[in-house]
Amino acid sequence: MTQQYDEAELRAQLTEQYKHLESIGLNELSSGNVSCRFGDNMLISPSGATGSNICSEHVVEVTLDGEWGGDRKPSSEWRMHAAIYKETKAQAVVHTHSDHCVAIACQGRGLPGFHYLVGTFGGSDVPWVPYSTFGTEKLAEDAAAALHKRSACLLGSHGMICRGRDLPSAVALAHRLEIMCRQYVLTCQLGEPYLLTKDEWKEFFDRVKKVSYGSFI
Repeated sequence: MTQQYDEAELRAQLTEQYKHLESIGLNELSSGNVSCRFGDNMLISPSGATGSNICSEHVVEVTLDGEWGGDRKPSSEWRMHAAIYKETKAQAVVHTHSDHCVAIACQGRGLPGFHYLVGTFGGSDVPWVPYSTFGTEKLAEDAAAALHKRSACLLGSHGMICRGRDLPSAVALAHRLEIMCRQYVLTCQLGEPYLLTKDEWKEFFDRVKKVSYGSFI
């Protein structure tokens, strides 16, 4: 069950998690954005936010159709976040430009099932969606479609986006995906990596059903 927070708590948590993303190197300068569901709307990091300038008061409340008020503009990627909330049960969404996610996304491919922890994103791979200009409806639609059956995807020539049951779990998923992409890049330097078979994935997911393990959609 999703824990309920009031607005002040959510704003503080979003600010803390945004700063955490920068502190662990997943975002730099004003790249990336973070949001959480807030009733029928969402709270999202403002345009131009960095780890050093974001604060609770700067977080923007936005309807899923893009209406907002106040002095701060929402992140230019609000459409992508809104589309994911419309199409999934996500309670939080995290978008980063982390190095190894970007590296693989710019190769025009997703993350294959080279390691069993890829399964913690909901399947035998992490999908890739083709490049679209930032902030566009096309990018929003493609990302939301990719997250129907996965908790994360790679965005062509851009970065990654993931969804979670709350802000800390979504940030942890973003961190996990960067780790997995880094390890994939490393193993590819040694040659073509082994990919788990269908039978091995079936055994993995059967095992998952029997124990509480990892972050799943």
